[in-house]
Amino acid sequence: MSEAANSVESVPVYQYEMPEGLTVRVRVTSNPFGLEPDDLFQMAARINKKRSFLFVSRILGKHIPVDPHQSLLGGAVLALLWQRRRSEAVDGKNEAVEKGGIGSLEEVCSAFRGDRNEARELYRRLRANKLHAGEPALFIAFAETATALGHAMYDCFAGDTRFLHTTREDLVDRQPVLSFEEEHSHATSHRCYARENSFFEGEDTVVLVDDEVTTGNTALNIIRDLQSKYPRRRYVVASLLDWRNAEDRQRFAELEKELSITIDTLALIEGRIEVEGGPVNRLPQSMPEYRGSGSMKVIRHDLTPFFTHTNAISTNSTGKKSTCPYLEWTGRFGMHEENNAALDQQISESASHLALIRQGRRTLCLGTGEFMYVPMRIAAELGEGVRYQSSTRSPIHVLDEEGYAVRSGFPHVSPDDPEIANFFYNVPAGEYDEIFVFLERQPVETNLEPLLAALENTGIPLVHLVTAGAASGPSEEGE
Repeated sequence: MSEAANSVESVPVYQYEMPEGLTVRVRVTSNPFGLEPDDLFQMAARINKKRSFLFVSRILGKHIPVDPHQSLLGGAVLALLWQRRRSEAVDGKNEAVEKGGIGSLEEVCSAFRGDRNEARELYRRLRANKLHAGEPALFIAFAETATALGHAMYDCFAGDTRFLHTTREDLVDRQPVLSFEEEHSHATSHRCYARENSFFEGEDTVVLVDDEVTTGNTALNIIRDLQSKYPRRRYVVASLLDWRNAEDRQRFAELEKELSITIDTLALIEGRIEVEGGPVNRLPQSMPEYRGSGSMKVIRHDLTPFFTHTNAISTNSTGKKSTCPYLEWTGRFGMHEENNAALDQQISESASHLALIRQGRRTLCLGTGEFMYVPMRIAAELGEGVRYQSSTRSPIHVLDEEGYAVRSGFPHVSPDDPEIANFFYNVPAGEYDEIFVFLERQPVETNLEPLLAALENTGIPLVHLVTAGAASGPSEEGE
């Protein structure tokens, strides 16, 4: 559904034709590593009046199943890009990056289109030879899509670093340190909680991580809020894609001047977007035929003993409160570099446990919502034949046509909040022997029923329902 051409200005133009006359043209203005847009994303029509289309990432492990190592390398490529940018600023050379032990930026970029073994080897080298931060840095990733991307970028560094991801969770027993809006999202409110009052203090550089920057308004909103409470001099906005136009870039320059700060931006591909046609209101084919046979087997697994937790009281859209504990080191409550080893051990022990339970040769691991990084890391340690993706709040038009990004969809409501619609996409019939579904917290049993019904519709015969906090232990349902 896309084609490439060159404009009169010799700027590569990629045109994406979508249903009901919706056309998106992307003019690529910066592509230093020679990546094809198809290496990074496909396009789909979005059910959203504020923005009618979606760049569906082939890297993030959100809407499209990916090799988990390739997704983890998405964070590595941003880490290397920032390291190279800083090295060039100091001495005009890239030597610091090339000595890092995990390969050059070009080598990591090539792994996005390479095989699993290449990605796995690069990630192994990353784990053994982390980059040196060189300066104190606070990494903040935007929920829900970029939680794993930001965590993976942060985890590439050794040194004085901290990490936190924003959340849409409403915790009634905690006051958010920061709050801001993401205007084009379905869930616009972001909150930042931290277990330490001093977490945001200091002069360290703040690195904001998102999968895509369209206008940059989300980044500007959090910078303005953070600067009003914990001022510093330097910010970095890191993303895989940057589509800001001239006016958007001017707003960055104006905020720099207004607040006496610098805002550096880095991305793998930069360009401009042109859109023709309005929102796609409907599609004739929105759901696949029912695939369930009534014989889906569900095995439950409790990973609570493998993780440490932190208590917080959340409330959902109906006002119902829950005290089920969250994982301690996901980044939702902030973490420091010295906490990374504890999380690594917890992930490895969990993965070893689940690897013994795994039964199929073709396995899908499904994270849920913001709970992406820990399941992704576990998936990377489960062996051959594993793909990873995550559920999402984003409603997308489904169309089973070659080249379209979202060819099957499975709606349900969130197990944590029955008022919030969730979806997972792109599970072809007959593709997997089993699926591991990862839930951070044990939900109310009746709230699981819509998710289980959606899983039944995939036709996958074996479902491993894995909870990481306060689950009741293994049991089996349905033969």
